[in-house]
Amino acid sequence: MTLLAPLCRSAGLALLGALAASQAMAQAWWDSAPKGIPDTSVATSLPSNGDPWGWRQWLSERGVVFGIEHTQDVLSNLRGGRQTGTVQQGKVQEIITVDLEKLAGARGLSFFANMFQIYNDGRIRRDYVGGINTIAAIEAMPSTRLSELWLEQKFAGDKASIRIGQLAADSEFFYSELSTMFLQSDWPTIAAANLPGGGAAYPLSTPGVRLKIEPMKDVAWFFAVLNGNPARPDTDPELSNRHGLNFRVNDPPFLISEVQFTRNNDKKDVGLASTLKLGGWYHTGAFADNRYANDGLPLADPMSTGIARQHNGDYGVYAIIDQQLYRPPGGDNQSGISVFSRISASPNDRNQISFYVDGGIIFANLFASRPDDRFGASVIFSKFSKGVRGFEADVFAFTGVPEVVQTYEANLELTYVAQIVPGWTIQPDLQIIWRPDGGVWPNAMVLGARSLLRF
Repeated sequence: MTLLAPLCRSAGLALLGALAASQAMAQAWWDSAPKGIPDTSVATSLPSNGDPWGWRQWLSERGVVFGIEHTQDVLSNLRGGRQTGTVQQGKVQEIITVDLEKLAGARGLSFFANMFQIYNDGRIRRDYVGGINTIAAIEAMPSTRLSELWLEQKFAGDKASIRIGQLAADSEFFYSELSTMFLQSDWPTIAAANLPGGGAAYPLSTPGVRLKIEPMKDVAWFFAVLNGNPARPDTDPELSNRHGLNFRVNDPPFLISEVQFTRNNDKKDVGLASTLKLGGWYHTGAFADNRYANDGLPLADPMSTGIARQHNGDYGVYAIIDQQLYRPPGGDNQSGISVFSRISASPNDRNQISFYVDGGIIFANLFASRPDDRFGASVIFSKFSKGVRGFEADVFAFTGVPEVVQTYEANLELTYVAQIVPGWTIQPDLQIIWRPDGGVWPNAMVLGARSLLRF
């Protein structure tokens, strides 16, 4: 199959539905919806805003906003990795928000729910590249799946809120707002690889509670306690919790906290926008040692028990920076030239990935003729832990059988987001992956495009 034919079909398929590139983007999009229609919806290009009978506006006036997003990817692994080939993958997301103060007079109370219809004819990272870092954030097992379902109550003059229900940690924690334009922007590898079931992040979520406090302007503190595994232990989490309806509450809890400092992020601001986030997480469960058995001998030693030493708990720390370098006159906090980065570390002895860093540069709203286009480059670097590398070296030492020592995986993405009409973008994309799965597979190159349509 050539790349051109599926790319052409992608544009046509994009007109049939709607989808989101990330949890964070989807939720932010629905925070502001005049007349029930978000600003970036294709409905704004349709007669009567795509609402000829006014029912969408009527519901919005009563606090109910809903919509659909559709993302369609066509991606080809041109060389290296596990195998070459092309995949089509997509996700339809249905979203509903209810302002219960407008609807029922419950001051400060709101409701949110979203669900996915995920489809594909193969997964580009798992089946073709074979790497550990994200290639396209919508990649998941085909399924109809409930994602988040929660109530949020604001209090203390709207300076604080508590959210209870089924939550996805990646909707509010450990992400960069600037990075969301990239296909590889996702729940970071260091969390997805180290946490049981990958953690409460797309496409999975778990019951939990989230507290948010804003003690002063431009400062916010987030804290969440979630069930520590979105699926049964020692199973494929996407299979065992296929429809997002397990609602597990008995696993050891996962705790995550983040402090956010922002500056010049309002549209009326004229200075350079910046955001700094400092966070950390702790999982209270038991984690197996990567290298040593419970008798102190290497796991690869035939004389050992072969049962891994157990560690109480696991943790990670991280920092995120979004920094605008140039803000054009009248531009918002994401226009002009900006850079971003996330950096994180976790213990070597009980984790697959011990160090992670990503980052990128974005150029937006720089051309008068294409004010809504963006382009940029991003990179990901994931380092395999000393425990993993040590075990692989031990296997060779004790058996003499050559073993790939996994060191790191690095990704580069170059992309351009072209707006066709408000709410519909086409995004050509090129990615190069060095040392997929730490060197298990040859270097790979992925070329493709994304179509994103919102209604």
